[in-house]
Amino acid sequence: MTVLVHHPSTGPALGLVELCSIARGVFVCDAMAKRASVELIRARTVHPGKYFVLIRGGVDEVSESVKAGVDSGGDALIDHLVLPYPHQELSDVLDGPRDPRLDAVGVLETYSIASIIRGADAALKAAEISARSIRLADDLGGKGCFVFFGQLHDVQEAMSAGAAAVGDGLLAGNEIIANPHPDLIDALG
Repeated sequence: MTVLVHHPSTGPALGLVELCSIARGVFVCDAMAKRASVELIRARTVHPGKYFVLIRGGVDEVSESVKAGVDSGGDALIDHLVLPYPHQELSDVLDGPRDPRLDAVGVLETYSIASIIRGADAALKAAEISARSIRLADDLGGKGCFVFFGQLHDVQEAMSAGAAAVGDGLLAGNEIIANPHPDLIDALG
């Protein structure tokens, strides 16, 4: 019988590098991909003229890849993130919108992509909520937006944790809607 030992540095992780230059962003993406064996989730331009690279893989690989991105980003670097052991719903919602539970809705808005991922992960880990969607600067003027649902007290607890994790000066807005109108889901897309 083979016994598998889980080494903490080999667990799942997300990594992100956010830049204010598209040309430098493409260069950084290449450097990150060459540094370590990671899965490229997204690498693209976002408004206003920013570029980001989002990866997943083992903690060590993601850390090495993000380090390569930070080292090669130079003056174009806006923010970066290494998030070991992200909440499973964060990984799921990065793949697309999910169906909600409709007692309360929380909307967390940030000024950077890395900060919305930090905030979403903290919110998901703080309370029993469901992630609806996460927008990573696409058509948002470079902002991030995380929409989640749950019981009102859970949404309130998650919002507090998410806003605290975002960091100084990066919180653009946060709202909690109790008993949302059913048409709100359609409006959220």
